[in-house]
Amino acid sequence: MQTVTLGVDIGGTNTSFGLVDRKGQILSKHNIPTPDFPEAKNLAAEVSRYASEQVSQLKFEARIVSVGIGAPNGNYFNGTIEFAPNLNWKGVIPLAAYFAEQLNVPAVLTNDANAASLGEMYFGGAKGMKDFLFITLGTGLGSGIVANGDLIYGHDGFAGELGHTIIIQHGRMCGCGRRGCLEQYCSATGIVKTYLDIVKGMDGHSMDGDIPNAKKIYEKAMAGEEAAFYAFNYTGELLGFALANAVAYTSPEAIFLFGGLAEAGELLFNPTILSFEKNLLNIYKNKIKILPSSLLENDAAILGAASLAWKEVDKKVNDL
Repeated sequence: MQTVTLGVDIGGTNTSFGLVDRKGQILSKHNIPTPDFPEAKNLAAEVSRYASEQVSQLKFEARIVSVGIGAPNGNYFNGTIEFAPNLNWKGVIPLAAYFAEQLNVPAVLTNDANAASLGEMYFGGAKGMKDFLFITLGTGLGSGIVANGDLIYGHDGFAGELGHTIIIQHGRMCGCGRRGCLEQYCSATGIVKTYLDIVKGMDGHSMDGDIPNAKKIYEKAMAGEEAAFYAFNYTGELLGFALANAVAYTSPEAIFLFGGLAEAGELLFNPTILSFEKNLLNIYKNKIKILPSSLLENDAAILGAASLAWKEVDKKVNDL
């Protein structure tokens, strides 16, 4: 009988989930609207029901051996989602326990960026690496820190929040309640703010039509628009500076950039790498690669959550 894990990604809009084998093949996947389930326990029941049904329909005999869950404000130690602002579930939600109860297998939970980090380690470009950083550049900036082959969780399960390190004192207001956080500058949301600031400061340059999103700013930059190019340059400069500082903590072998903003390619990577090398301590210079993630964006969340489950399976085997 073949063993599979269930990878679950909880988002404010949708919950995606799939059955994943040891090789990182997604054997079945599906998604449901998260807001359709005012009670988290009911969502766990529905996902578990559907996953069990899918296991029975595979072309070979299989069983689910573990569940991995990636979620905002996910606490690995407690298996809980804690006060996630973009979810309808308020307070502390013991989601891992709900899945374990439904499927009668171990369930483990962490935040979505941490889960994606493990996906990179198990099935992506970090395979074989024991020390790396994983940065997600989406609406915000998420991060996972892997050292000595393990994710860094800290004493309370919430370590690795590079997006909420302050890059500019008294800077832009952040949703966390502080000012100047990195994600307010180096994210899809941040680059829009930077672009608007640049446009306002340019003589004879005015906004035409609606405020552009990050993808539109990329298109403008590729078409040669000066303001859009400067927006990417400034974003990369700050990101490289922040990553150079982050390196001093764990001396990673590589840093992987993932998400919509990372898909800008050289437009983002060139200024990031330039700033990174410029600001590195000498002992780290020319040693650390900044690379695009090799995970497909559509599958990364499920693979990351499933990797978390596989890591727990391996851990239990090693503990025997």
